Amino acid sequence: MTDTSAIKTYGMSERADHLDFDIRSQLVRPPLVRPHRHEYFQIQISLQGDTEQNVAGTVRPFRRGYLSFILPYRVHVIPHPEGSRYVIINMSQQFLRPGLDVDPLDLEDVPLTRAPELAPFLFQEHTDFYFSEEELPEVELLLEKLASENANRRFGSIEMIRGLMLQLIGLVCRKYEAELLRFSASQAQQGSRRASLQRAVRYIREHLAGEVTLADAAAAAFLSPNYLAHLLKKETGKTFTDLVTERRLEYAQEQLAHSSQRIASIAHASGFADEAYFARRFRQRFGQTPKAFRDSVRAKISGTA
Repeated sequence: MTDTSAIKTYGMSERADHLDFDIRSQLVRPPLVRPHRHEYFQIQISLQGDTEQNVAGTVRPFRRGYLSFILPYRVHVIPHPEGSRYVIINMSQQFLRPGLDVDPLDLEDVPLTRAPELAPFLFQEHTDFYFSEEELPEVELLLEKLASENANRRFGSIEMIRGLMLQLIGLVCRKYEAELLRFSASQAQQGSRRASLQRAVRYIREHLAGEVTLADAAAAAFLSPNYLAHLLKKETGKTFTDLVTERRLEYAQEQLAHSSQRIASIAHASGFADEAYFARRFRQRFGQTPKAFRDSVRAKISGTA
C-alpha cells in the first residue's frame, strides 16, 4: 500500500521560479523520485534516457521523444535514470487557459470544444505521446525558444511564451488528432473515473473489519484524498464516511442472513467496535434491528413466515 503521508502536493512556488509558467532542464533541480502531485499543470519531455512514467496508476514508457502531460492533483512519478536529459514545463491553469473558471478537480468535464489544449492532459493515461527522430528537432526548437524567452522576460514575453507553448501542445494534438477525438467521443475519462472509484470501493470492501481511512482508499485508487472525496460525492452523492458505513451495513446484513455468527462478532467483523452503535445504524438503514432481520430471514427459510 502506498503511504499517502509521503505523497506531497507541490505548489508552483516550490518547484518553479515563476508562479505562472516555468521551464527547466534536468540540471536545475534534483528529480522527484517518489509519487507526488502538484497544484499546476506539467509537461515533461524526454530527450535522453529510458524509463517509465506512472500517472494515476497507469504505467507507460517514457523514452527519448516521449512527452508526459500531467493534470493538477494527479499522483504520478517518473524515475529518471542517471544520465537522463529532459525538460519540465510547469504552468498554472490561468496561464494555460485564461478565463477557464473551472475547479481543477472538474477539468475532466470540460469539453474539448471549449478548451482543446486540455486534450493531451485528459488522455495521458490512455495513450503515448511520442515524436520520432525526424519530428523531434521541431519540438526541441520550440523548447529552446521557450527557455530563452522565459529566462529573459520583458514586455510581450508572456504572450510569446504562451504562443510557443500552445504550438507545442498543438503539435501533439495535430499528430494524435484521431486518437484524442476518439477518446473524447467515447468519454474515456469517465471510464478512468469509474476505474478509480472501483479501486477505492474494492479497497473499502477488503478492509471493512479494520480502520478504513480516506487517505488509504485514495492511495489504493491512485488519487489524492481531496479528489477521491470530490469524485465520490459527484458520482454517488455520498461522502466517504457514508460509503464506508453503507458497505459495512450491507456486509453485516449478508452475514446475518447467511451465517450463524453471533451478532456481536458480525458487528466487529463489519468494522463496528460498538455493538449498540451497530444496532442503531442497522435499524436506521434497514428499518429493523439486526436480530429482527435475522429472525425474519430464518422464518422465511423455514416457511413459517
